[in-house]
Amino acid sequence: MKNKRIIDEAEDIRKAVEMVQLGARMQMLEVETRLSREKLLKIYKEVRGVSPPKGMLPFSTDWFMTWQPNVHSSLFMGFHRFFQARAGVQGLDAIIKAYHLYLDHIEAEQMEPVLSLTRAWTLVRFFDADLLQLAPCTCCGGQFVAHAYDPTAGFVCGLCNMPSRAGKTKRAAARKSSVRTVTA
Repeated sequence: MKNKRIIDEAEDIRKAVEMVQLGARMQMLEVETRLSREKLLKIYKEVRGVSPPKGMLPFSTDWFMTWQPNVHSSLFMGFHRFFQARAGVQGLDAIIKAYHLYLDHIEAEQMEPVLSLTRAWTLVRFFDADLLQLAPCTCCGGQFVAHAYDPTAGFVCGLCNMPSRAGKTKRAAARKSSVRTVTA
């Protein structure tokens, strides 16, 4: 860009730094800023201290349908929709603000985040492409991520109809950890 304004470049750098701090992948940085790949690599290395991970971005809507990612994705989308509809925040700013709020809620509940910033960004893109939609749960009334155009009459969310194995891996790890401390 020949006539690029310094202020615009500074804003792109600020956005890139914030996205890297939140764990964004290079592909997201390239799409959401007007900075060169070389400059983004320098920013990533400076902020993280390591080279960015390689590999493809998530590209399937199915990941968002399993019970735990679905609950976390639905929570994030609720925040994202709020920022768009009530606060008038759009685009990347709405994604980042919603992701900050998601992280705050997860931390308050002393949980590990399931949704990365890049997955949250991909989720919004899937909604924008009409691949996903929010469906109301017939039990609790909450809005949950579902495949677009799937019938949603009688939809029951993963919280109201939790799978039998849900959470058992963490409980088993906690039991194993407590057994080690007792026997040690």
